[in-house]
Amino acid sequence: MADGGLQNESTHGPTVMLLGSGEFSRELSTALRRLGVHVIVAGQRPDANVPADESLLIDLTNADELSAAIKGARPHFVVTASDAVSTDALAAAADGLATQFFPSARCARLTADREALRRLAADELGLPTAPFWFAGSLDELRAIADHAGYPLRVQPVAAAGADGQSVVLLPGDLEPAWQRAGSRRVLAEILVEIDFRVTLLAVRGDGPSGPTLDFCQPIGHGDAVGDVQESWQPQDLSPAALDAARSIAARVVKALGGRGLFGVELMVRGDEVYFNDVTARPFETGLVTLRTQRLSEFELQARAILGLPTDTIMISPGAAEVIYAGGDGVPHPRRGGALAEALRTTESDVRVFTRDESEARRPLGVAVVTAADVITARGRARDASAALRRLW
Repeated sequence: MADGGLQNESTHGPTVMLLGSGEFSRELSTALRRLGVHVIVAGQRPDANVPADESLLIDLTNADELSAAIKGARPHFVVTASDAVSTDALAAAADGLATQFFPSARCARLTADREALRRLAADELGLPTAPFWFAGSLDELRAIADHAGYPLRVQPVAAAGADGQSVVLLPGDLEPAWQRAGSRRVLAEILVEIDFRVTLLAVRGDGPSGPTLDFCQPIGHGDAVGDVQESWQPQDLSPAALDAARSIAARVVKALGGRGLFGVELMVRGDEVYFNDVTARPFETGLVTLRTQRLSEFELQARAILGLPTDTIMISPGAAEVIYAGGDGVPHPRRGGALAEALRTTESDVRVFTRDESEARRPLGVAVVTAADVITARGRARDASAALRRLW
C-alpha cells in the first residue's frame, strides 16, 4: 500500500474527523464507514441523520476550539465537508500536527479565495481564463467597467458557488452588484462567449509508482435558473477540447496538491477551453454521479483520502436537478404525493436533504435519473424535479 494510506492502521481501522454535519457529510460518512472507518462528525449543529461513531459540538470558525477537538480525538485524517470551516482556523489547527488534512489548509485557502485562485491559475500556471480584474471599492469597480465594457460578471472573492454573483449589463447595475456581493473585494470578469460550462471531476490518489490522476466523464451544466441547478453526464467535447480540459485540470490539481476529489469548472467554446473555478471536495454538480458512475463522487473521495484504488467508470448517461429553495425549506409530510410522483419518473431517484443553517446556500433535494442518452435523461430530470419541488 502506498505511503499515506492504510498500511499502518490498527485492526479497528482508521479514524476520520469530518468537519461539518450537513447532507454531504452524511453521504461521505456513509461511504467511509462502508470501508471500515471510524467516523467522528464535528460541527456547530451535529445532525442526528449523519451516521457517525462519534459527534462533537464545536465552533468550526474558532481555531483554539478546532485544534483542541482534533488533538483530543487524534484522528488519522481530518476532512473539511462544509463552507462554514474558517480557513484561518484550519491552518492554525493543522500547524504541527501529524494528522493529514483533506483538503490541506493551503488548498482550502486557495479554493475559498477567488483572487488567490485566479492569480494561481492565470499568473503562475499560465492557464487561459476570461479577462479579469479585482476591485476593492465601488469606484474601482466603475473604473474597471469603463475600461472593460459590458457585460461583466461580478462576484465576491470570498464566497461559495454562485453566492453574491451578478451580471452587470449597464452602468446603473454596478452599485446593486457591489451591494449584492456584500464583500470588500470583488472579482470582475468579461463574459466571454462560450458554448457551455463543464466540470471535470479529477481523482488524485496514490499508486504503486507514485501519484495517480484519473478523470470522470465530463459533466455539463449551466448557471442556476431560479431555484434549480441542472447537470448531466457525459457532456460531449471535441477531442481537442477534451485534451485541453484534462491538461488544465491536471495542472490545477497538481498545483493544489494532496489526494482527493477535485471538481475543475471550465468554459468551452469549440476547441477553446477556459479555466473558471475549482473545488476540493464533493459538490452539487457532481451529484449526478450518484447514478451515472460505478463510484459516486463521495465514494471516490472516501477511497482517495484513504489511499485506496479508485475507478471513474461511467455506467449510464444521466442528469440531475438540484433544488435550492422553496417555501420554508422544510419538507411537509402531507405532500408525500410529490415524492411518489417524482419517483414514478422512469429510472429516477431522489434525495431529500436535511437543513443545514451553517451554509449560506444549501440544496433542499435532488432528482437524479438515468437514460440511454443525455437528452432523454435531462427531460426525465426536469419531470422528476418539477414533482419534487412541490414537497416544500
